[in-house]
Amino acid sequence: MPLAKKPVNGMKDILPAEMQIRDYVQGVIKETYRSFGFTPMETPCMENIANLSNKQGGENEKLIFKVMKRGEKLNVKEAETEADLVDFGMRYDLTVPLARYYSNHANDLPSPFKALQMGNVWRADRPQRGRYRQFMQCDIDILGEPSNLAEIELILATTTTLGRLGFHGFEIRINERRILKAMAAYSGFSEEAYDTVFIILDKMDKIGLEGVTAELEKEGLAKESVDKYTALFRGVEQADDGIMYLAETLGDFLPSDVVRSMQEISESVNACKTAEFALVFDPTLVRGMSYYTGTIFEIAMPQFGGSCGGGGRYDKMIGNFTGRDVPACGFSIGFERIILLLLESGFQIPEQPKKAAYLIEKGYPGEKLSEVIAQAQKARQEGQQVLVVRMNKNKKFQKEQLAKDGYEEFVEFFDK
Repeated sequence: MPLAKKPVNGMKDILPAEMQIRDYVQGVIKETYRSFGFTPMETPCMENIANLSNKQGGENEKLIFKVMKRGEKLNVKEAETEADLVDFGMRYDLTVPLARYYSNHANDLPSPFKALQMGNVWRADRPQRGRYRQFMQCDIDILGEPSNLAEIELILATTTTLGRLGFHGFEIRINERRILKAMAAYSGFSEEAYDTVFIILDKMDKIGLEGVTAELEKEGLAKESVDKYTALFRGVEQADDGIMYLAETLGDFLPSDVVRSMQEISESVNACKTAEFALVFDPTLVRGMSYYTGTIFEIAMPQFGGSCGGGGRYDKMIGNFTGRDVPACGFSIGFERIILLLLESGFQIPEQPKKAAYLIEKGYPGEKLSEVIAQAQKARQEGQQVLVVRMNKNKKFQKEQLAKDGYEEFVEFFDK
């Protein structure tokens, strides 16, 4: 059987031209986030399977790449359950590993802790445009800050980064899990039905309000409750201020501090933003992770036609490791989708150092080689990127390939 040349389905090889853009974008992200006080840190690519399967990851828990036990620990013949075969899993996001990391190192970290993570994650998902089974995530999280200062800083840091990468005209959609629950309670749905209601609501952008209504009724939910629920969304759409409309309509179902916090976030972000974007209240925003406890947000980009990142508050997750809850909030940029949009737009890295290729004839004498290398070293010290290689027989093709990689100048060395 011949060896496979292509990568496995849902994963990809990255060519030099794309790699240069990825390196540049990572540099912009790191530099911008550091300016907001975020500290780089890292966790392993694998976690104990119990950490990944604790019913907080939503649908992603169905997509875990599981790692079988090894050596004497693996006894396939006597295995009765999956737990007898599996002990680790590839991380499907960076949030669960961060919670474990913080619970393990909290005494050695500042409070609040502003974490910056960039790394690959893995999901056994169905590959499609901008979605892979291995992909880079770029997360910032603030642990230990209970106030909405965390949300404000996360939104400003993320939007400043996107602005520096040339994106504009995008939206940050924002909602609150407690608003979702208040709307469901006001409408008369039982608490046991909330998950069903929210799963259907999450389809709003695909099936519209009529489709949501039909699916809620199909689930056997009371028509009176469904009508009351869908009327709330029509009201928000027609209102000048959707949050105030819900505050007045929902009354005691919605805690007053939720409204006040959402208004403070909106006022602060709009007063201090440096990028061109709109902060939009969206009561249909759900976000699938069950670990969210408060504010949730998502990046909507018209160029992509969907989400390019998101996040929210998850105040209960760290308590699963320590028994003591810690306020936590995070925002993740959809790195692969951002790269896809940049590549499709013909993005050029600004202020690139000049790239030169020194092509040395194959018969060039060895005693003179050090002179060429010394010349290359001098150019490198002056800020140039210099590649020193032997000249191929087909020199024209060699130059064409190097030009694709950004080389502008070619210096040839012959034995004269």
